[in-house]
Amino acid sequence: MNTLTRNLEAVLFAAGKSMSKKQLQQVLSVDEAGLRSVLDHTAQHVNQEGSGIRLFESEFEVALVTDPDAADLVRDVLRKDVTGELTKPSVETLAIIAYRGPITKPELEQVRGVNCSLILRNLLIRGLIEEVQEKRQITYVVTMEFLQHLGYERVDALPDYVALHEHTLLSALMKQKE
Repeated sequence: MNTLTRNLEAVLFAAGKSMSKKQLQQVLSVDEAGLRSVLDHTAQHVNQEGSGIRLFESEFEVALVTDPDAADLVRDVLRKDVTGELTKPSVETLAIIAYRGPITKPELEQVRGVNCSLILRNLLIRGLIEEVQEKRQITYVVTMEFLQHLGYERVDALPDYVALHEHTLLSALMKQKE
């Protein structure tokens, strides 16, 4: 396996969702022909009988997905993520998004001090947060379902919202990242 194939697989796996071909060209530092080559090589590598993943490609996007033959097993595992209790790190992340959102993933990770990819994925699957494209970045906010579950009409109606949304120490910590 070459470095570009490894990097493509790693980036798509970590993203956990489809990525545009333009994004992948930038991330991998390749032109259109170079991306085509690495996509073909990766597809040849993963789209085989016995592999648990597949490389799916549309005209503009690419994604690593699970093999359709494993759909029932994957659905059962993900159902546990959706129906089980939230972990302490998930609750902490959700609170930060509720009180500091819209917030980017790097800002969130600056506050928490750890990678939040899996927690964000689980909160997205549960429908508690959503991604919002703002300018050239993705930010996270809580959903209407989250607010309805807690019984609040607006996010700024949450207890101590103003004090926590405008907390000077958190603001300073988040600005350190910039």
